Amino acid sequence: MGEKTALIFGAMDCGDWSFLAPLRGAAVFCADGGLRCARSAGFAPDYYIGDGDSGGSPPPGVCAKVLPVRKDLTDLQAAWEQAHALGFRRIVLTGCTGGRQDHHIAALQLLETISRRGCEGLLLDPDNEIAFYPPGSYTLAPGRFRFFSILPVGTELTATIRNALYPLEAGVIRRGDSLGVSNAFLDGPVRLSLAGEGCLLVQSGRIS
Repeated sequence: MGEKTALIFGAMDCGDWSFLAPLRGAAVFCADGGLRCARSAGFAPDYYIGDGDSGGSPPPGVCAKVLPVRKDLTDLQAAWEQAHALGFRRIVLTGCTGGRQDHHIAALQLLETISRRGCEGLLLDPDNEIAFYPPGSYTLAPGRFRFFSILPVGTELTATIRNALYPLEAGVIRRGDSLGVSNAFLDGPVRLSLAGEGCLLVQSGRIS
């Protein structure tokens, strides 16, 4: 997209960080304990934002914003707000899945906030790429993934899916329904059209 990319590390270690190789050169933001994950992944931190309660502390020479433990935002959201204030418009979150599910779910919801404020957001882990897609038409290339799912953010979503294992023509997917879960790529890009309040698109390499 030609936008500056901010790679924001949460505090959940993935073990194998090789999936981040294409992001070498991005500005690295560490949300508290994400400092440990960034180092494990071989990334030098550029910014530290956090309250220190998950093992992080600002290293010398790194731009730091130290937060109080008692606050209204998670360290991850505070890191995103800082990246946005600095002009970054492509945001990649990682180290945010697994572990405490309240933080996991909050990270997924943060993708919607990022999108609604005019930025591109992705959440990456070794097996998945997750993004918020507002209403519109899209072409999805399989890349390293075999499967994809669309999950409505609002009450319901109207979706048309073409060139996929399970095509759908103006089908209604309601929140809490599994109709949009575990579709698969065929021999080329999937064409996707969405109407409603938007959705979380999950692309996955795992066998469902």
